[in-house]
Amino acid sequence: MSAAEGPLVVGVDTSTQSTKALVVDAATGQVVASGQAPHTVSSGAGRESDPRQWWDALCRALDQCGDAAHEAAAVSIGGQQHGLVTLDERGEPVRPALLWNDVRSAPQARRLVEELGGPKAWAERTGSVPGPSFTVTKWAWLAENEPEAVRATRAVRLPHDYLTERLTGQGTTDRGDVSGTGWWASGTESYDEETLAHVGLDPALLPRVVRPGEVAGTVRDSHDLPFSKGTLVAPGTGDNAAAALGLGLRPGTPVLSLGTSGTVYAVSKRRPADPTGTVAGFADAHGDWLPLACTLNCTLAVDRVATLLGLDREAVEPTTAVTLLPYLDGERTPNLPGASGLLHGLRHDTTGGQLLQAAYDGAVHSLLGALDLVLDEDADRSVPLLLIGGGARGRAWQQTVRRLSGRPVQVPQAKELVALGAAAQAAGLLTGEDPAAVARRWNTAAGPVLEAVERDEATLARIAGVLSDAAPLLERSTDS
Repeated sequence: MSAAEGPLVVGVDTSTQSTKALVVDAATGQVVASGQAPHTVSSGAGRESDPRQWWDALCRALDQCGDAAHEAAAVSIGGQQHGLVTLDERGEPVRPALLWNDVRSAPQARRLVEELGGPKAWAERTGSVPGPSFTVTKWAWLAENEPEAVRATRAVRLPHDYLTERLTGQGTTDRGDVSGTGWWASGTESYDEETLAHVGLDPALLPRVVRPGEVAGTVRDSHDLPFSKGTLVAPGTGDNAAAALGLGLRPGTPVLSLGTSGTVYAVSKRRPADPTGTVAGFADAHGDWLPLACTLNCTLAVDRVATLLGLDREAVEPTTAVTLLPYLDGERTPNLPGASGLLHGLRHDTTGGQLLQAAYDGAVHSLLGALDLVLDEDADRSVPLLLIGGGARGRAWQQTVRRLSGRPVQVPQAKELVALGAAAQAAGLLTGEDPAAVARRWNTAAGPVLEAVERDEATLARIAGVLSDAAPLLERSTDS
């Protein structure tokens, strides 16, 4: 381990597929140790994971960090949003967690929106119009389909809450993650009693919302991790809010994140309330707002197309005639939870490389369609688009985003921005700084800037046309 200039902190990213841990020098931002361990997600109609896998993966990831983890003075957990974790009286999972990309609650989402005043009322009250990704719809689904699980539930948590509570023994969450539940009112920054009563969820089952900069607790005696008793535990937050912290994001700078899901977001001083439901009005982790649009199908869907074609993911060829909408898991933006993938324009001379490029185009089109809605009206459109996530270093992803956005694209060199953001939050507990300012001091957003190219309006128009014409087909679920 390199000699550290300042105290060490641990930042964690518990994502859909794995848990990653970084030990970071709070003074310089240098990553002095890291670890990662996978977990599994069910296939089929639902997307579920046993929360105990997340804890086991955290233990393994920190074990890989060696002695450095023992020296940490503070820790913070960043995690996948929206997941519904139900715990019994012993703090054990009642059933596997329902994850963000489990869209079985689409009927409940539609009903909740109708029953509680419609889209505009939801946007004004909670900042978002809930879709099937939101936790409140999952609770409604569980109450209808597994009432015995609801009766056995004594605590309801989000994924990052679950791990934080196992560290501290206290049920806590933060404004960034709780703003994605659908039962937190963004105007008053408190739990929404009307919504909770409507879905039959006792507010006593929910965690305390810890304020930015507040200590969530300290590491308790009984645990399997290398931390000392009394190590400070930060509030943690959802993955997108953590990545925004990790970038030291200032208002008006757009981010496009390419992971299992795709997201576009920007920090704003204005509380969002989009009645169309395209933009989720999330809070960020340090007192501002994080308007965000999310797609369910991004790198995983494109990689699946590459695998089906027997091609390397970079083996793309230019295309002008074929359109592929890679909605392999249904879709959230546009709101088509029952959709499947759709291919249009196939000819005898269409190549595999063209089909693959069409998959990239279809995935990026969904994200860029929401970008202008995410940004404030007075945002500077010449500011580079920050490209992050697992796909950000892929040349095909970079070139597709440049061509379809017409904007300069900056690719930060720092990796694991969710875990770095969590580490910055932990460092802020020790130094009293705004975690975003900590990340800017660490220079996490530094990276090459790819110049803007002319926007490919023809491809954008072609995809939009196919999407519009195929709407009735896409709205029809293919599930048996």
